[in-house]
Amino acid sequence: MHSPHPEPDRRDTLIARTGIAYFPLALVARLPFAMSVVGVLTLLVSVRGSVELAGLGSAVVGIASAVFGPLIGAAADRFGQRPTLLATAGVNSVALGLLAWTAMSPLPPLAVFAAAFLVGASVPQTSPMSRSRLVTIIRTELPAERRPRTISTVLAYESAADELVFVFGPVIVGLLATTLGAWAPIAGAAALTLLFVTAFALHRTSVSATSPAERAATLAPAAELLRPALLVVVLGIFAVGTVFGSTLTSLTAFMQARGSAESAGLFYGVMGVGSAILAICAALFSPRFTLRMRWLVFASCIVIGEAILASASAPGRGVGTVALGLAITGIGIGPLLVTLYGFGAGRSPEGRSATVMTMLGSGIMLGQSLSAAATGIVAESQGLAAALLLPLCAGAATVLTGAANWLLTPRTAR
Repeated sequence: MHSPHPEPDRRDTLIARTGIAYFPLALVARLPFAMSVVGVLTLLVSVRGSVELAGLGSAVVGIASAVFGPLIGAAADRFGQRPTLLATAGVNSVALGLLAWTAMSPLPPLAVFAAAFLVGASVPQTSPMSRSRLVTIIRTELPAERRPRTISTVLAYESAADELVFVFGPVIVGLLATTLGAWAPIAGAAALTLLFVTAFALHRTSVSATSPAERAATLAPAAELLRPALLVVVLGIFAVGTVFGSTLTSLTAFMQARGSAESAGLFYGVMGVGSAILAICAALFSPRFTLRMRWLVFASCIVIGEAILASASAPGRGVGTVALGLAITGIGIGPLLVTLYGFGAGRSPEGRSATVMTMLGSGIMLGQSLSAAATGIVAESQGLAAALLLPLCAGAATVLTGAANWLLTPRTAR
């Protein structure tokens, strides 16, 4: 006699489709980019002796990645992830080697910037492509009743993985640079790219290329990417990027004023670790706590945290105020990123998943690069108090985009 409540088939799980080795592989494969941005900064400061040159070189890497990321995502949607990742991994490894050679040569700064631009333009978009792969598998291969919860869990995990990589990437750079030399982080990033991004590209989950006929039938027009409901998500994640860049730069200026600039990374980790933990917890939220509501709630947490951080320059305030502000900011950032990627996945036009995910990843990088440069200029010209106000302005932008999204999201949408 059959049970009226049969047990679920273990083969109908995401891990059964991907294999358990997929997740550590995808985690390590996204590490080189986190190492590259900080590694370029470390290398140029050490070899060229100019903080200004190093900051500009690092910003060039981030901006080039933001500009070319969506094009790489579009290539993956059109030709498949495997050839796209293999090509970018090869070019990026060579570009990292070229950058190291150029930095240590007598060539002018323009040559260094050109090499840095090539590094950023060829970054393998591992993180957004992993999101695209997993969401595609869930939507096409798992039972319909499991899809919403599984997608929420996957996006929470992916956001937490990104947070951890960007927290520990600089730590690895510091260890390699102090033990082996300033060239070691760049060499390590090149080696990891060649080995692990190639393995990620060849993994059986890699989205295959489609024929011209299949693309015509399943690929939505590019104009679909310009819908207001999708663009507001891109603007929202760009605002989160400005929170990252302005917070780190103003925090560095604050610690430098106290004679302890090297400890800025440790305090920044307070925000990063808390953000990663809360991102994982986002998968446990009730469906009644809708995505559009989450955007406004967690963006408000960022504003509160950054307001506390902005008050740290007042007399009688100190590192305790900074730590509290960063902790509250982290409570908002992790779940907000999960929410934004959830909107991105839900609003992706058919066949454009990788493009949308790289648009979102590029939005973070562009916001981070531009705000870091702007905050540095403000700190130099207007002082610390003015610089500490910029993260608060960035937090306010996340609330404003959340309000716009509220108006663009139907009341019944979850």
